[in-house]
Amino acid sequence: MDDGSSLRTLLVGIDAACDRVLEPLFDDDEVPTLQSLYRDGASGPLESQIPPWTASAWPSLYTGMNPGKHGVYGFLSFDGYDWDVVNATDVRERTLWELLDRHGITSVVVNVPVTHPPREFDGALIPGYTAPEDPDCHPAGLLADVRESIGEYRVYPDEDAADLGSAYADCVRSRGEAFRYLADRFDPDFGFLEFQATDSIFHERPDDDAAIRAIYREVDRQLSETLATHDPDTVIVASDHGMGPYDGYEFRVNDYLRDRGVVETERGGEGMPTWATVRDGNLKQGDEAADYEPGLAERAMARAAGMGLTSQRIGAVLARLGIDDFVAEYAPAGLVNAGATQVDFAASTASVRSRIELGVRINLEGREPDGVVPQSEYETVRSRLIGELRSVTTPDGEPVFETVAPREEFFHGPESDRAVDVVTVPADFDHFLSATLRDEQFGPPSEPWNHKLEGTVAASGDAIDPDAGVGRPHLFDIAPTVLSTLGVPTDERMDGEALPCVEPPETRSYPRFDADPSVETADEGVEKRLADLGYLE
Repeated sequence: MDDGSSLRTLLVGIDAACDRVLEPLFDDDEVPTLQSLYRDGASGPLESQIPPWTASAWPSLYTGMNPGKHGVYGFLSFDGYDWDVVNATDVRERTLWELLDRHGITSVVVNVPVTHPPREFDGALIPGYTAPEDPDCHPAGLLADVRESIGEYRVYPDEDAADLGSAYADCVRSRGEAFRYLADRFDPDFGFLEFQATDSIFHERPDDDAAIRAIYREVDRQLSETLATHDPDTVIVASDHGMGPYDGYEFRVNDYLRDRGVVETERGGEGMPTWATVRDGNLKQGDEAADYEPGLAERAMARAAGMGLTSQRIGAVLARLGIDDFVAEYAPAGLVNAGATQVDFAASTASVRSRIELGVRINLEGREPDGVVPQSEYETVRSRLIGELRSVTTPDGEPVFETVAPREEFFHGPESDRAVDVVTVPADFDHFLSATLRDEQFGPPSEPWNHKLEGTVAASGDAIDPDAGVGRPHLFDIAPTVLSTLGVPTDERMDGEALPCVEPPETRSYPRFDADPSVETADEGVEKRLADLGYLE
C-alpha cells in the first residue's frame, strides 16, 4: 500500500453508466466497491448534453462548458465539406488538468477521450478514444515506460479475440494498472481514470449479459485496487451519457429532406463518411484519416452507380432474397458506399452531415465553400426546416422529435458557428436518427441499443456531504465540483455549477485559453474503430 499517496480527488469516468445498467449489477452484488460509493455518498441521475455522444460529451465534462465554447460536436470536425476525426486540438477550452496546472496541482489522466495529441501540463496523460493505437503521451516516451512496467497496453481492444468480453476486460485491467503505475511515479493530487469498454460492449453485443457483467466486474476490481493503494480523499464517479434500448424507428433525415427538395444527391460520389466507410480502412495503421483512396472494386462500383445500379437497388434485391443481413455483414463498407446514392452536400440546401451531431446544417453562402442559401434567406430557410421537422410523425402517428429548435437554444460561445443550424432531439431517444440514404424514410433501428440522455454521478469522501445530495446534476457540473474538492476557483465561463454535496467554490476570471491551431488526426485505425461501433454509419 502506498501510504504516502497524495491523491486528493479521483474522478472515475464510466462511459454509458446509468441506473438501467447499474441497478441489476447492484442487486446481484457484482460491483461491491462501486456500490459502496453510491451507498455511502451522494448520488443520482446525471443529465447529459445535446448531443449525448462520447466525443462531445467528455470534453463538456472536463471543461465544464457547452460545445459552443469548446468546439467539439461529434466524432468528426468539418472544414467546409471536408472532414477529419476530432482530436485534442479541436478542444478550444482549458481542461480540468490544465486549469489545475495553473494552481500548481499535479494530475494523472488515463484513457480520457479526445486528449490526443496531449498538451503539456504538470503530470502524465495517456490518451483515450480518437487517439491512434500507439499514441503520443505526456511526457514523451511515457507509453513505452507503462508497457515495460505492466505489459500490454492497448487504446482499443483486440476485435479479433475469440472472447470479446475478455478482450474488453483486459483493456479495463490495463487502465487501472497504468493509472496506479503513474500515480506512484508522479504522485498526483488529482487523478482521472476513464473506462470506455462499458460503452463499447453495448454497441457490439448489447445482449451479451455475461460480457457486460465481466467488464463491470473488472472495472470494480480496478477501482477497488486503486482505492486500496492510493486512498484518495474524495472519489467522484460520472458517466457521459446513459445507454438503453431503442424501441422506435430509424428515421433517415436526409431521405426526408430529399423528398422535400432540400437535399440533392449524386450516384457513386464520396458523400460524407460513415463509421462503416472508415471501418474498413485507417487509425490503427497510422494512415491519413481523411486521405482514403478507393480500390479497383470501389471505382467499378462507383461507375455502376453512375449508370443507375446503386447499392440501394442491389440491397433491395438482396432483401427480397432474404440474404441482405448476411451480405451486409461481410461486404466491405467502402465498396457499398462507393456504389451508393450519396448526398451532394455542395448542391443541397441543407442536410445532415453526421447523425451524431443531432441536427441539420444549412449550405450557407459565405460560410460553406459552395453555399447556395443567401445570408438574407437564412432565417426563412431555417424556420421552414424547423416547422417541417417538428411535424414529422412515425408510421404509428407518434412524433419523431421531442425538440426541434435553433442551435442557439443549446449552444453558445465562440465556436457556435461549427454547430448544426437546426437541432433535432429524438423523442425519449427511442428513435435512431440516420444520415444515410436508403430510399425509405423509416426502418428498424440500425442498433438495438444506443445512447440515452440520463447518465449517473456519485460522490463520496472527505469533501462530500451525503445529506446534501446532488440536486439535479448536469454534465457541465462535474468540472466545478472537482475543482471545489481541490479548493480551486472555477472559471466564470463554465456553464455548470458545483453540486450541493460540496462546498460552493470561488469563481474567478481566467485568461482566455490560447489554443493551438487544429491538426489532422491522420490515423485510419481510429476511424476503423469508430466505424465498428456504429458512430459513423
